[in-house]
Amino acid sequence: MTLKPARLLPNLLLTLLVSATVFSMVPVAAENVVAVVNGTAIPASRLNDMVKQVTSQPNAPKDSPELREKIKDELINREIFLQAANKLGLAKSVDVKTQLEMARQSILIRALITEFVKKNPISEAEIKAEYDRIVAQAGDKEYHVRHILVGTEEEAKSIIAKLKAGSNFGDLAKAESKDTGSANNGGDLDWATPAAFVKPFSDAMVNLEKGQLTETPVKTQFGYHVVQVDDIRPVTIPQIDAVRKQIIEGLEQRKLLAYQEELRKNATIK
Repeated sequence: MTLKPARLLPNLLLTLLVSATVFSMVPVAAENVVAVVNGTAIPASRLNDMVKQVTSQPNAPKDSPELREKIKDELINREIFLQAANKLGLAKSVDVKTQLEMARQSILIRALITEFVKKNPISEAEIKAEYDRIVAQAGDKEYHVRHILVGTEEEAKSIIAKLKAGSNFGDLAKAESKDTGSANNGGDLDWATPAAFVKPFSDAMVNLEKGQLTETPVKTQFGYHVVQVDDIRPVTIPQIDAVRKQIIEGLEQRKLLAYQEELRKNATIK
């Protein structure tokens, strides 16, 4: 296995650069040093931290003497580069100072988020309530639907007339639809529950039978839609344990957004 430095830890180099001066200034006992580069000690704690970061990554190698030796070599190489950069005075560069400050901010913000999540864990009651809300919102049916999106009601009416006269829906979607995400697939939006769409669209969709087309254009904030339901089936709701991780992530994001909004509301901004 070849251990590439860039893959050890994407953000660690910036972290090391931000704190390099501090590391250089703090005396380190000889027994806690893994290497000395031109008189500068590399502490064992730095090696241990990097090992922890590397082994915590998905599909990462396990801690071993071989891994530690490779990481030690990487730390030596970084110290050599860092000393060369300092010798050239690059730390005084405006661009470098800006990048280091941005890195410092990112590290502090990640630490704040980690601390907030730790102090505001998602409870089982919250997970269950969110799951129940999603289930209720999903309803008992899902629809395989396709649409053609145009800019005006007249265009939509013209397309409906063409479809009633026998034109192929997929061909018209490819030629006329402004929804580039679905146009190339003949307007196909795949299977979805009504909750996946804006209300005017979903209201029109649930009133259609299998194979039926909207008689009039459906207006939304995106434009005018011609909607066709290809199929309908009972919705399959996954068990709560299958979606627990996604629910927790969603709830954490919601709490973080509320926290951000509260901080902003209480901040003095001029």
